[in-house]
Amino acid sequence: MSKSPSLRLDRLLANLGYGSRREIGLLAKADLIVLDGAPLRDANQRIAVTPDLSGRMVVDGDPLDPPPGLALMMHKPLGVTCSHKEVGPLVYGLLPERWRRRDPALSTIGRLDKETSGLLLLTDDGALLHKVIAPKSNVAKRYRVALDRPLKGDEVMVLGSGSMLLDGEDKPLLPVEMEVEDETHVVVTLHEGRYHQVRRMFAALGNHVTALHRDRIGGLTLPDDLEAGAYRILTEDDIRAVLGAPSLA
Repeated sequence: MSKSPSLRLDRLLANLGYGSRREIGLLAKADLIVLDGAPLRDANQRIAVTPDLSGRMVVDGDPLDPPPGLALMMHKPLGVTCSHKEVGPLVYGLLPERWRRRDPALSTIGRLDKETSGLLLLTDDGALLHKVIAPKSNVAKRYRVALDRPLKGDEVMVLGSGSMLLDGEDKPLLPVEMEVEDETHVVVTLHEGRYHQVRRMFAALGNHVTALHRDRIGGLTLPDDLEAGAYRILTEDDIRAVLGAPSLA
């Protein structure tokens, strides 16, 4: 078993957004940092960053925020952008303010455009982020699509052929799985992530996407009880589901 990393208390809490090292020192002197029921008065002492630390440490009366290695699922609402810098409402604004000061920072695993809703993953774990988006991982993504005009009838065949070219590209799309719900509603599953792929491929078919919602990444489905704008921390089994690995249960 690998040894848990350790950090100075002031650095650990500063990295989690609780304030400057000086401010952490003041919290410690005021007996507001408690580990296993005992106050930690020395902000310079090293703390083992174990997976259960959030359940053992209290800061100013509240449980410690999750340490690095945090991964979230969010039900992204319409009208917010997956960016740290763009103008207007951002997905990071849906998180606790302190979480926006974390180091390493939380980042989205891939993106959903402003007018697309649904399942979005965020993490501060760079290795996990790259593993999910790496082409060799073949993490599929499922979308529910509303169309402006009725289907013509050949869309399932064309999208599934593996020969469709998008405007401005010279590499065909990988085969897309498509299920027809009715003449203007379909479910598509992608095995790659090109820029605005769903909207562009239906435009190439002479149609227009009027609503787009992602409800599944890998084997992880957006829970019915996770309302738009809400988020929850991913479990180990959730992460394994995303990557197509069997559950540990």
